[in-house]
Amino acid sequence: MSKIARMTYTMDEQATPGPLRILPSRMLSLVAIHADRIVSEGLAGADARKWHYAALVALRESGPASQAELSRRTGIYRSDLVAVINELAERGHVVRAPDAADRRRNVITLTATGRRHVERLDKLIAELQDDLLAPLTRPERESFTDLLARLLAHHSRRGGA
Repeated sequence: MSKIARMTYTMDEQATPGPLRILPSRMLSLVAIHADRIVSEGLAGADARKWHYAALVALRESGPASQAELSRRTGIYRSDLVAVINELAERGHVVRAPDAADRRRNVITLTATGRRHVERLDKLIAELQDDLLAPLTRPERESFTDLLARLLAHHSRRGGA
């Protein structure tokens, strides 16, 4: 976590001036810092990272993919994805093989070990989401998620994501 993020994370909200405390953009940023910490620390305990989970889920849901396609599916930059694939391959979660249709590119495929690993991570991610959203009731969680999805869809259409 950056020095700025740590400072923001540890600041006393009660001492924060009222106009700052009620800015939606600021609150989203602060909650995002907490969410990132909760998920990153939780996954680290399972010898995984957020990008590992994203790549494994994308392969499980949509099947084998070239590195370029997997980058598009997950939003992971191609240069970063190479390291993610290397880590997953070293752990036996994916295999990388030349594409039969185009030998210049590789196809990444989820292994049985990877499938079992992502299923364990699914359960962990659900627990981490429960931790993040602990103060909200089930209906509030659903409403909150719907509202976040609407915001994301709106800003994604505008080219913001």
